[in-house]
Amino acid sequence: MPNLPDVVLWSIPAFVLLTVIEIVSVRIHPDEEDEGYEAKDAATSVGMGLGSLVFDFLWKIPIVALYTAIYELTPLRVPVLWWTVPLMLLGQDFFYYWSHRGHHVIRILWACHVVHHSSRKFNLTTALRQPWTTWTVWPFYVPLIALGVHPAALAFCSSANLVYQFWIHTERIDRMPRWFEFVFNTPSHHRVHHASQGGYLDRNFGGILIVWDRLFGSFVPETERPVYGLTKNIATYNPLRVATHEYAAIARDLKAAASWRERAGRVFRGPGWQPAPARAERAPVTESAA
Repeated sequence: MPNLPDVVLWSIPAFVLLTVIEIVSVRIHPDEEDEGYEAKDAATSVGMGLGSLVFDFLWKIPIVALYTAIYELTPLRVPVLWWTVPLMLLGQDFFYYWSHRGHHVIRILWACHVVHHSSRKFNLTTALRQPWTTWTVWPFYVPLIALGVHPAALAFCSSANLVYQFWIHTERIDRMPRWFEFVFNTPSHHRVHHASQGGYLDRNFGGILIVWDRLFGSFVPETERPVYGLTKNIATYNPLRVATHEYAAIARDLKAAASWRERAGRVFRGPGWQPAPARAERAPVTESAA
């Protein structure tokens, strides 16, 4: 297996430089509609990002072991060549789309991903607001490993996808050229994804490419100004609470649930799922005396 670069590590200087440029841009040319920066919010996002590096390392130990076992069992092998790497990136981006979509529509997965949507700001530090429980992602990429993609190659593709998505977390870029907007994920498309108003909810899940959303019916263009954050925002900058608040909410709902059916719904249905109200018992009808 050829050595592949750690693209996240190599990109850190660019992350810092672009963030500084964005902050300076906001200061020099403020926009009334631009959410801009808030010190506590940005600090929380950076703290979540640093914490995710630690927790990701811990989660990767069992996940890499599992991927390696699957890779050793499959007879297929995808070599790392100049023409196979783009195909692996394409495959990873396809499964990222379904992973991302799943993390929006299944509550126990949303409990992980909600961290990234918890800021009411939208700037480059928002890209760093990463969850600490990314063990929920691994099942979506098992097909790639089973097809013979080496775990290290998958890690490279996932890192490249993550690095690409850094620059789309900004309000300082309005629109890219039309051909680019049609094929690739852009700040405009991703602003929709981070919005909390109804028409924008659960849309634009793509990582690098937006064509998956166009193909599978989840694409919505940016028309009105997005309102960022959650439908029920959390009033905290505490990284631990940001990382765990939805898990705590699930635990409370499970404790209050009246049946196992409701408990299953609270975990595996959508984040906004509610059990159907119990039907009122019909009073017995008495016939009047003749």
